[in-house]
Amino acid sequence: MNFEEKKRRLVEYLIRMGYLKSKNVIEAMLKVDRHLFVPEKYRDEAYEDKPLPIGYNQTISAPHMVAIMTELLNLEPEHKVLEVGTGSGYHACILACIAKYVITIERIPELARKAEENIKRACFSNKIKVIVRDGTLGYEEEAPYDRILVTAGAKDIPKPLLEQLKVGGRMVIPIGEKLSQYLFLIIKESEDKIKKISYGPCAFVPLIGKYGWKEDEI
Repeated sequence: MNFEEKKRRLVEYLIRMGYLKSKNVIEAMLKVDRHLFVPEKYRDEAYEDKPLPIGYNQTISAPHMVAIMTELLNLEPEHKVLEVGTGSGYHACILACIAKYVITIERIPELARKAEENIKRACFSNKIKVIVRDGTLGYEEEAPYDRILVTAGAKDIPKPLLEQLKVGGRMVIPIGEKLSQYLFLIIKESEDKIKKISYGPCAFVPLIGKYGWKEDEI
């Protein structure tokens, strides 16, 4: 079975399980080749619904989690999105299929360089900007953002990210312990009021930075 067929079957499974619902998210998952974003030795497993190692103690999220988080963002074509935790670049490309522009932050320089290569190979480099820095600080230079996606487990919502989210904007973020969290949708109703909705347990690598976990806590 070739990669295209495996991808189609994965998307059909995600639809059947109720993870994928929106036409634009389904089309994005069909368009982006996940096998381009995993190490060579894991390519045969790229279209299985599970996370995979990408080096530097990081992972590419399971496809069902990518689907859930993207659906919760409720993206529109005019949106500017900030992603914290580039990883291999896969989720940034899913976002770029729908949104106008994606800024994605990665704290590990080697991973950021690899992600840039992956994104270029997948032909999304014109819509995605990769930044190397502490993701908990956000990227004030291009704030505010319509949507913010955090793909690592936070202790709490990093203050700079909340400040850089537009009023009416949405943030999807795992919050909890180092390796076990709950997935939250944050809606910024006003400058001083947010709505926080839990979508159940999840497990992400820790969000490391000034407003996250410290290196010596991991």
